[in-house]
Order: sequence, then C-alpha cells, then structure tokens
Amino acid sequence: PQAFANTVWAYATAGHAAPELFDAVALEAQPRLGEFKPQAFANTVWAYATAGHAAPELFDAVALEAQPRLGEFKPQAFANT
Repeated sequence: PQAFANTVWAYATAGHAAPELFDAVALEAQPRLGEFKPQAFANTVWAYATAGHAAPELFDAVALEAQPRLGEFKPQAFANT
C-alpha cells in the first residue's frame, strides 16, 4: 500500500501526467485500503487532487475506510487528507 501512495505522490509532485497509472493504482488500491496507514491515505488522496485526476470511487472508498480509523490519524495526516 505504501508503494501505491509513494508512486502517485511522486508523479503528482513532479507534475507528470500519467492517467493510465493513476487509473490502475485506483483499481488496485481499493481492495487493499484496509492495509493503508493514515499517512498513505493522506498521500494518496493528495496526489490525485494535486494531479487533478478524478477517482471518485477511490475517494469514496478511502472515506469509508478512514472514517472508523480517525483515531489513528496524526495532525499531519488530517491536514493532508
């Protein structure tokens, strides 16, 4: 899961459009969101937002997975999410 987050974060930070990669990560990450740590949630949604890449199903799935785990989030993860 961290590798998914790191990969899309790097592409977004570099400003490099890679729509097929973002689509593939969204599909592969969704069933594994339970394995994500709070910072990985934050980095992933930040990357999609920064890249301007719409992934509504991923965002909805992150919201459902993250909500019951909000107690695990540190202030930085809240700020980025």
